Amino acid sequence: MSTSQPFGFLHLTDPHLVPPGQRLYGLDPAARLRAAVADIVRRHAPDGPAPAAFALVTGDLAHDGWEESYPLLREILAPLPMPVHLLLGNHDHRALFRAAFPEAPADAHGFVQSAFATPAGRFLLLDTHEPGTAAGVLCARRLDWLAERLAEEPQAPVFLALHHPPARSGIAGMDRIRLRDPEALWAVLAPHRARIRHILHGHLHRPFAGSWRGIPFSSLRGTSHQVALDLGARTTVPGSHEPPAYALVRVSGEEVVVHTHDFLDTTARFDL
Repeated sequence: MSTSQPFGFLHLTDPHLVPPGQRLYGLDPAARLRAAVADIVRRHAPDGPAPAAFALVTGDLAHDGWEESYPLLREILAPLPMPVHLLLGNHDHRALFRAAFPEAPADAHGFVQSAFATPAGRFLLLDTHEPGTAAGVLCARRLDWLAERLAEEPQAPVFLALHHPPARSGIAGMDRIRLRDPEALWAVLAPHRARIRHILHGHLHRPFAGSWRGIPFSSLRGTSHQVALDLGARTTVPGSHEPPAYALVRVSGEEVVVHTHDFLDTTARFDL
């Protein structure tokens, strides 16, 4: 792809929608997601200053899989001027999601997994939701699907998206519920390591970036509540009302650049 015209897409995560009229940790997740959508429409439409080809939402769409949350999600996302790809997180409910979004791709076993091509490379979206646990799971069937997709176009650059991170954050409560058995994921990815350009994930509710087994990854604060940076030995997960965000990812031939945008920030703008 041309290095002069980066390919742009958006990353949002963890909306945690609750039924209409309810609040979560003192916040209105729906109002925050609506604000994100309005900001995206202003900035990232095809004719806007920073066009985005699509948006990824990496899971925890509903806070506790409430049935009412998924139609609400569809309504809030409707104004977006680009396709939206939805992933599942530990708080979601697969059957209720698929009932509200029957057009969402799924694999032969019903897992919400899909692959699509872009000028920047191939995107592979994984379903790490497992009923009965807050941790992420990629069972043999899901990993087989991933291996098959990687084998289909063995030269194409790859972007991977999932809810649960394989990397440790140092936040004890979150590390206990990260992706289980990351070694199994690595066994599938290792032969393709050189062409995996980036992993995008949710779950952590924090700006979080680095590399895992040499593969770059990034995440960001959710559109609702956040996880505080507390590396102490505690049994609970530290929450916060830090600002919500979404990310603009721009890909060129040699670069993957992630811009995190605090869409509710109203501080002064001026020329430096």
